[in-house]
Amino acid sequence: MAEQYYEGIGRRKESTARVRIIKGAGNFTVNDKDLKNYFTRLGDADSIMEPFGSTGENQTLYDVTVKVEGGGVTGQTDAVQLGLARAFVKLNPDYIATLRKDGLLTRDPRVKERKKPGLKRARKAPTYTKR
Repeated sequence: MAEQYYEGIGRRKESTARVRIIKGAGNFTVNDKDLKNYFTRLGDADSIMEPFGSTGENQTLYDVTVKVEGGGVTGQTDAVQLGLARAFVKLNPDYIATLRKDGLLTRDPRVKERKKPGLKRARKAPTYTKR
């Protein structure tokens, strides 16, 4: 039988991340790439690992596998972070209080606003001309 894993799904803007935690050697793979190779921007990998620091779990004890799609770099980063935090809650429900206190379990509701009729974009109106 396969070993037990804990899964959390995180979303942000147009991005969706499916994060699985399993007992292992500390490997962190995102879409079959290493974490640092997939998220190359400075600080992205550190912000993704925040749930480990918040819960006090040792990241070398767990293998983390992530499938992330849609959106851009920032949306994917935040989606993976939320998915990891939700997976930790399934691993140990006692973590809810600490993760919630650090703001890691709250989904960011901000999304792109729709374009309105008669406007050029969501809020930008055509230039007014008197004559």
